[in-house]
Amino acid sequence: MNKRSNHQPSPTPASSSSSSSSLCARPRPLQRLAWLGMAGVMPLLCGTVLAQEPYVYGGFGVGQSRAKLDAERAINAVLPAGVSAQDISRDERDTAYKAFLGYQMNRNWAIEAGYFQLGRFNLGAQTTPTGAVAGRFDLKGINLDLVGSLPMNESWSLLGRIGTQFNRTRTHFEGSGAAAAATSDPSRRDTNIKLGAGLQYQMGGMALRAEAERYRVRNGLGYHIPVNMVSLSLVFPFGRSPTPAPRVSAVQQAQPVMMAAAPPPAAPMPEVVPVPLPPPAAGIPIPPRRMSFSAESLFSFDEAAIQPAGARALDALAQELKGTDFQLIMVEGHTDRLGSSEYNQTLSQERAEAVKNYLVNTGGIAANKISAVGKSESMPVTRPEDCKGQGKSAALISCLKADRRVEVEVQAEISAQR
Repeated sequence: MNKRSNHQPSPTPASSSSSSSSLCARPRPLQRLAWLGMAGVMPLLCGTVLAQEPYVYGGFGVGQSRAKLDAERAINAVLPAGVSAQDISRDERDTAYKAFLGYQMNRNWAIEAGYFQLGRFNLGAQTTPTGAVAGRFDLKGINLDLVGSLPMNESWSLLGRIGTQFNRTRTHFEGSGAAAAATSDPSRRDTNIKLGAGLQYQMGGMALRAEAERYRVRNGLGYHIPVNMVSLSLVFPFGRSPTPAPRVSAVQQAQPVMMAAAPPPAAPMPEVVPVPLPPPAAGIPIPPRRMSFSAESLFSFDEAAIQPAGARALDALAQELKGTDFQLIMVEGHTDRLGSSEYNQTLSQERAEAVKNYLVNTGGIAANKISAVGKSESMPVTRPEDCKGQGKSAALISCLKADRRVEVEVQAEISAQR
């Protein structure tokens, strides 16, 4: 029997080939689902990207991968007719690596491109008649993902990703004895869906990610196998400080020359309006007051975490209120008109809640005597004719500074008001 006749398909391989054809037809709906999912979130991305300063980041990760090789099917696909496999062994785990470069469009969404190497997986078997066959699969490729993040607090965020990956699988089989004809080097390229989820921890100027990802790749024999990867990655932002600069400073650095025709800004607001009063005696009613804190004095750019300077101002307010009688403290968050109304509402509410929580947890104010509400851009201090301009020019942002604030109103006891 010549070498060509040795490779004539037996009934078992024929059945496997049929199964392979059916599997090969499955990825197309999954690919369409991936692209439709990415297209579905694009309107959301476009609606929020204007409210966040974008930046570029990069990173690398290492972990462990595990592939489901379907060893029996793979070995039967390469054995010549009349030869059967016995004592099949497999090694389906290996160390995996990846490197990536991303573009963070806003606080929730990023686009990420990367290179991955999922590792080398091995299988082998003894045969009847006497012989042996061994095979290995090397998996690597590139990917393009849409990465979503949901912040849980200042340090921790939930991550999710969906994307597409282009992989190349190099396969090598080595046969001896009755299985000598199994020697071959098939390889395959394929494009398919990729999914993942994980956690990210922000630490100073970089972040640590723990992720689980699932790849669906086509091996050199023509059918698909799932590969799971669990990894730890370090993420490094490029050109972005650990504590982002306030919005005004960032724009002024990029556009240092002010517009000559810009209208004069509104009267500058002091960073902290309240004037310290002598500590009143315990139980003395405090007169009604309304104080205004500029956003720049309390928060970093596009954030709702109290900064040290803001903490000192709120400490002074809490100290002033200790031992006094008041009915209610109302905290209102306000933004300027730049950005979408939906985003401004969320940011103003988060900032009002941050001030409330600080006064309760650190300042000792009773939680039932303080409320927080976001007013978005609905109550500006400036007038439309005061601040004119298009886009986010330095002059316009400076002019709108008075609108970005947190107002705290202390309502006196009813008996004191009378």
